[in-house]
Amino acid sequence: MAVKPPEHDEARRVAGLEAAQEKAIALFAEVEARGLVAPGVGEREASDRIRDLANEMFGTTKHWHKRIVRSGPNTLAPYQENPPDRVIDENDIAFVDFGPIFEEYEADFGRTYVFGDDPDKHRLVRDLPRIFDAGRAAFEADPGITGKQLYAEVERLAAEAGWSIGIWHAGHLVGEFPHETNEGAKSQSYITPENDGPLRRTDRGGRVCHWILELHLVDEQRRFGGFYEQLLDLA
Repeated sequence: MAVKPPEHDEARRVAGLEAAQEKAIALFAEVEARGLVAPGVGEREASDRIRDLANEMFGTTKHWHKRIVRSGPNTLAPYQENPPDRVIDENDIAFVDFGPIFEEYEADFGRTYVFGDDPDKHRLVRDLPRIFDAGRAAFEADPGITGKQLYAEVERLAAEAGWSIGIWHAGHLVGEFPHETNEGAKSQSYITPENDGPLRRTDRGGRVCHWILELHLVDEQRRFGGFYEQLLDLA
């Protein structure tokens, strides 16, 4: 039987995760203010600019997963793929997915930007936070909700808005770096159709599980997608 950690340790973990996300929010606000992701900028160049800004704002920052900036048709590619570098154009859509580590705690944060007047791309950028909020509301409304059930609800919400899910999951565990070691079974660490366990649980070390809700929504016909992620159960 797992031993439950002291309550003050859990309070420290919650504070650390929330503080990490607050720093990620501040970083992304500055990215937008400085126009680091913009037409005429290559994806790799934009990624390096954001990395340098994170170091400027918070000191040398490690990242628990590869830094991702994708634009145009590259926004369809799932995390595992590495599409060729591409320059953002004047009527494009682009997203950023960064996983900085602050004070040993992971942040996982993603946002999408649109350039030009394409109404469908602008609609996707509006739908992403709306569907995120609806997914979070479903999580909050059902204390026993499973990964399978939350994935199905996100899939339903996306389809209702005219989008499909571009990856095999809709989120994952987050915590002390690296979160992958918290659970042995991969399906139990993700919000996925294979995870029929409750999301509100403790891990094998007795720690409360905390989750990221991750949305990668795509339009396969028009060949673009968008991305949005942050903490599901905290902040």
